[in-house]
This record gives sequence, structure tokens and C-alpha cells, in this order.
Amino acid sequence: MNFTPKRLIEDPHDVKPYPSVEKYMTKKLIVFKPEQNIEEAMQVLVEEKISGAPVVNESGDLVGMLSEKDCLHIILESRYLNYPASQGLVQDYMTKAVTTISSDKDVVEVAMIFENSSFRRYPIVKGGKLIGQVSRRDILRAACDLQSTTW
Repeated sequence: MNFTPKRLIEDPHDVKPYPSVEKYMTKKLIVFKPEQNIEEAMQVLVEEKISGAPVVNESGDLVGMLSEKDCLHIILESRYLNYPASQGLVQDYMTKAVTTISSDKDVVEVAMIFENSSFRRYPIVKGGKLIGQVSRRDILRAACDLQSTTW
């Protein structure tokens, strides 16, 4: 079911009634480098109890995302080809076509994006540089902060 909430603003120049996703995004991120060993990256995912993380180059540009799903591919490939699972680099397995969200979107817009996708997180970029990440949980936290009359 697709649904677009009605805005309670008559003047389009008024401030958005919902807070920006920038207020709720995570800014201190665990990130991977493309040339990082994939086994090391998998260990970080497990130890930090995260399901994925952005991949950035030396300049801080977002170049991909590495998820648990990407890592499952490594396990299957290593079994099929009889390779050790520790071979390869993050850049060999990361998702390169990354969907991002701009920091000026409000939390309701982002909630709708999550509802219509299977992604658990979206990186937030400004000028091509990674500035944060928003997850489903961040949006739930925003919902808890807002009063029911404004949500």
C-alpha cells in the first residue's frame, strides 16, 4: 500500500513540519576501505553486531556498501569453487551501485522510502562525501520522539 502523508503547511516556504533525517542519522560510522581484506571486514560485522557498513575511498567518497548478504555470497562462492573464504578484498564483494539519501529529507519521507524497499540502511552524502547513515531504527527513534499529533 502506497501512501503519501498530507502536509499541514499552507505556505510552501514554511519550515517542514517533520524534522530532517540529519537530526537522527548516525554520524560516527564504522566504514570499510575497498582494499581491506574481506575476512577482516566480516569479522568487524560480527564483532560490532552490525548488518552492513559503507565503503569509502581515501578521499572519503562513498564507493560502495558491504552487507551481510554480500558476505553470504563469499561463503557460497568459496564452497562452490573450493576457495578459502578469506580470499579477496572488500571491493570484490561490495555493492557498488548504492542508493543514497540527502540530508534534507524529512523523517516521514525516509520512512516511506524504507517502507518501499528491502534496505535496512541508507548512506547520507553531501557533495559526494559520506556524512552519515540512516537506518530503520533511526526512523523508529524519530517516531518515538515526535508526539502522535505531529507524526
